[in-house]
Amino acid sequence: MSYILAIDIGTSSAKTVLFDASIAQIIAEASHEYPIHKPTPERAEQNPDDWWAAVVYTTQQVMATSAVNPADIAAIGLTGQMHGTVLIDANHQPIHPAIIWADQRSAEQVEQLTATLGTENYVAIAGTLPAAGFMGATLLWLYQHTDLLELTHYVIFPKDYIRLRLTGETATEISDAAASGIFDVRAQSWSERIIKAAGLPDHIFPTILGSTDIAGTLTMSAAAALGLRSGTPVVAGCADQPAQAIANGLIVPGRASVTTGSGGQVFAPLSLADDAPLPVDPRLHVLNHAVPDSAYILGAMLSAGLALRWLRGITGLSGVPDAYAILSASAATVRPGADGLIFLPYLTGERTPHMNPSARGVFFGLSDYHGRGHLARAVMEGVAFALRQILEITLPLSGDVETIIATGGGAESDVWRGIQADVFGLPLQKSLLREQTCIGAAVLAGVGTGVYASLDQACESVRRYGAVTAPVADHHAAYQPIYDRFLRLYPLLKNEMGEQIIHD
Repeated sequence: MSYILAIDIGTSSAKTVLFDASIAQIIAEASHEYPIHKPTPERAEQNPDDWWAAVVYTTQQVMATSAVNPADIAAIGLTGQMHGTVLIDANHQPIHPAIIWADQRSAEQVEQLTATLGTENYVAIAGTLPAAGFMGATLLWLYQHTDLLELTHYVIFPKDYIRLRLTGETATEISDAAASGIFDVRAQSWSERIIKAAGLPDHIFPTILGSTDIAGTLTMSAAAALGLRSGTPVVAGCADQPAQAIANGLIVPGRASVTTGSGGQVFAPLSLADDAPLPVDPRLHVLNHAVPDSAYILGAMLSAGLALRWLRGITGLSGVPDAYAILSASAATVRPGADGLIFLPYLTGERTPHMNPSARGVFFGLSDYHGRGHLARAVMEGVAFALRQILEITLPLSGDVETIIATGGGAESDVWRGIQADVFGLPLQKSLLREQTCIGAAVLAGVGTGVYASLDQACESVRRYGAVTAPVADHHAAYQPIYDRFLRLYPLLKNEMGEQIIHD
């Protein structure tokens, strides 16, 4: 058996693929969207049962279209959105909507957590400062404002909830745990020091598995719902950023990736093999990789593809076939700089480098001359400027990087990828893989169940690189003064961003 079913619990949708390891190809795939609930402007929640319903639907679709015998599926792999908080009672039922990474309610708790140990000591343990939307800050908010933690048996991450529904077993794994902000990166365990200092109950934190560990097997009830074979091994999996990195061969230092998905990320692997201090920066996250004895530097912005999705909605293109292609084509008709229009992409606050949940989006320089193409171009450029900021503080810490891989849905747009190369002044090599996070989850599942002899072998067989998009020198030069203005705008507007008036 060489088939692996891989599931990704994304922010916007669940994706399921059936991967044939013998030919290193996806043979069937399906996705299903679900909403993000915004009960107040700063909150972002999802219903875990929506995730499960999407997994049931997409798995049934994949099995129906592939005609593969369920008995031939060797393993199930998992990945998903990072940082989210799912509270589970003793009967394995959610007791509150999942509070996901885009939630900004815990800004005060971020400051409180940091103050428990001080910035330098905190980062030295966790590899990161806490951030709004991280599990640690969310839990502290829940502890201070509700009695929900008294009812909580375990707290887990989004993909772990699906694994619980698949196997009946509660656990997490190292890459998601590391992204909680209350984890000891060097010790590779929950940080007792941080948890105790914050006053959080320590009994709610689950066992931590390795990303290739078999976490359980498919129960009869789950198998019946999905149309699969009970007893199929389910491997622990990893968070979505390590998953895409594994699919793209980013398992050792020397390569980096820029991802334009719902959020935007810069990812660069590090080795933990020696006892040298972590190369930390409070504006970045240094977290445990799914690869043993490895970590990675992550710089994350909150609204990358989400910003273009928002623009799609307000320009009347929601539900229009090829809406993103239409926006890309419109942006391509506008010259670099969008005729003076600059976009700050802080629609849901911002992480790297500002770490400010009160940051908000801005169109600066808007005039009656500007049309939809200008808006689209400015959004794409604003995201590229924000990613360049992240690159400029990541690369000095990561060591020499020979190749930067462009990944995520945004990288599928030749226009947007070209804008990024021009803004960065660096060549970008496009990943040719579809559903990269699912492929990363499939690789881990294959290694964990012996389908692959090693992670090195698996990565060598699955990664696919395309042509390099080189920066246009004239465009890069034209972007420099615009980028400089972009950098000046946030400090000028920062204080005003904290004084918004929201009317009911």
